[in-house]
Amino acid sequence: MLLSVVRRDPRWLLLALNALPVTAAGLLLPTALASAVDMALAGRLDGGTVLWLVGLAGVEVLGDAIGVVLAASITARGAAWLRRRLTEHLLALGHPARFEAGDAVSRLTGDSGIAGGVAVLVVDLGISALTAAGAVTALALLDWRLAVVFLLSVPLAALLVRSHLRLTAADVATYQEVSGELSARLVDAVGGLRTIAASGRADQEAERVLRPLPRLSAAGVGMWHTQARMIWRAGLLLPAVELAVLTAAGFGVVAGRLSVGDVLATLGYVALGMGVVGQATLLTALQRARASAERLEEVLSTPVPPTGFPGYAASGEVELSGVSVPGALHDVDLTVPAGAFVAVVGRSGSGKSALAAVIGGLARPSAGRVRRGGSVGYAFERPALVGTTVADAVRYGTSLDHDDVVAACRAAQVHDVVVRLPEGYRTPMSAAPMSGGEAQRLGLARAFVRDPAVLVLDDATASLDMVTESTVERAVESALPGRTRVVVTHRAATARRADFVVWLDDGRVRAVGPHADLWDDDEYRAVFG
Repeated sequence: MLLSVVRRDPRWLLLALNALPVTAAGLLLPTALASAVDMALAGRLDGGTVLWLVGLAGVEVLGDAIGVVLAASITARGAAWLRRRLTEHLLALGHPARFEAGDAVSRLTGDSGIAGGVAVLVVDLGISALTAAGAVTALALLDWRLAVVFLLSVPLAALLVRSHLRLTAADVATYQEVSGELSARLVDAVGGLRTIAASGRADQEAERVLRPLPRLSAAGVGMWHTQARMIWRAGLLLPAVELAVLTAAGFGVVAGRLSVGDVLATLGYVALGMGVVGQATLLTALQRARASAERLEEVLSTPVPPTGFPGYAASGEVELSGVSVPGALHDVDLTVPAGAFVAVVGRSGSGKSALAAVIGGLARPSAGRVRRGGSVGYAFERPALVGTTVADAVRYGTSLDHDDVVAACRAAQVHDVVVRLPEGYRTPMSAAPMSGGEAQRLGLARAFVRDPAVLVLDDATASLDMVTESTVERAVESALPGRTRVVVTHRAATARRADFVVWLDDGRVRAVGPHADLWDDDEYRAVFG
C-alpha cells in the first residue's frame, strides 16, 4: 500500500532533488564557518569567504521553502488518491455496509491523510541518512581519527532507532483502531440526537461514546512515553559523542593537524551526523503511516460481492426461489406478477427490509435464485438526498431534464413544497429544510423519475398521512401505469389496497394472499398493532 502511494506520484523525486542542494549547503556550512572563524582570528577580511557563507545560508532558506510547498502538495495528492480508492471500494462493497459509518469516515479522513504523506516521510528520512553519511565523510576529510571516534557511536544509535520502532508499533496500531471506534460511536450518536434528547439519555450516550477513551489514552501515553525515552536517550548520546569527538579534535589541534575553526566545524558535523537519532517524530510518523496503511488495506482487501445480473424474467415480473439471507431470510419462494401491487408486512425483525433489498437488487442472497425483469426504482423510509440542488437530488444518477424532474415531483405530491422554496428546484439542499414526510416524498420522486419497471418502497411512505399516501398511490398509477410495486408497510390500510399481501414471520413467508382473507387470523391482525 505505502509503496503504491510512493510509486504513483513521482514528484517525490523533485522533493529529493530539491533537498540535495539544501543538504550539500548544510554540509558545506560548517566548513565555511570554520574558514570565517580562522579568518577572524587571523585579523583579516576575505569578502569571498563571507559571500560564500551568505550564499550557502540562502540556498538552505530557499530550498526549505520550496520543500515545504512540494511536501504539502505531494501529501495532499497522495491522500486524495487513497480516499478515492477507498471510497470506490466501500461503494462497491454495497449494502449492507461491511464497515461502520464512523469507522469508514475515520479511515477516509485520518488514515488516508497519514498514509498519503509516506513519500515525504521517506524522503525526509533518506535525506537525514544522507546528511549523516556526508557528515562522517566530512569528519574523515578533516581528520580520519575524528570519523573513527564518531563511528563508534553508530551501533548505539542504530539500537535506539530499532528499539523506538519496535516499542511504538503496537501503541500506534491501537491508537488508530480506537480512533476509528470512537468515530463510529460518535456518528451513531449524532445520527440519533433527537431520539437521545427525547429519551433523556444524553449522559448515558456520552458515556457509551467515550467508553473507548481510556484505551485511546493508554495507547497515546504509551506512544509518547516511547518517544520521550527516545528523545532523552538521544539527548544523552549526542553530548557524549560530541565530547568524545571534541577530545580527539583537541589532540588534533595540539598536534597541529586541526585549526580552531576546524574544531567548530567538527561540532557542526557531529550534530548533523546524529540527526537521524534525533528524528523521533519522523520515526513515529512512519509507524503511524504503516498502521494507517494496514487499516486501509483491510478495507481494500475485502472482496467485492459478485455483480452478476439477476436471472431473466418478463418485464416487471419478480421471482424468488429458495432465497436465503443470513440472519434475515430463510428459503423464501415468491412470485410477483408484472404490474401487481404487493404489500410486505410482518413484525419488526421479520425480514421485510431484507426481502425488499433482495427484490431491488441491493443485497445478494447467500442461497437461492432471483429473477427480475426490467429496471428498479427504490425509495426508503429515511432517504439520503444526495445532490447540490433539489433538482439534482431528484435526478441523482440520471441525466434527465427539468420536465422529467417536475413530473416525478408532481407524482410524489411534493411539487407544491419545492416551488415554495427560495429558488424552487434550484434551491441548494443545504437551504431546503424539509420535514420527514416531505423528505420521503422527495425520495419517492427520485424513484419515480427513473420510470422503473419494478418500484420497491421500503417503508417509504411511513411519514405520510393516510390521505397523502393514498393520493401518492393514485398519482403513481397515473404517472407509472402498469408498474410492479412492492411496498413494505406497517399500515393495514395500505395492505388492504394491495393486490395481495406477503406476510413474513421470522424470515419465512408465512402466508400470501389478499388482505381480506388474512384478516381473519388473529396473529395477522396483531402485526398491525
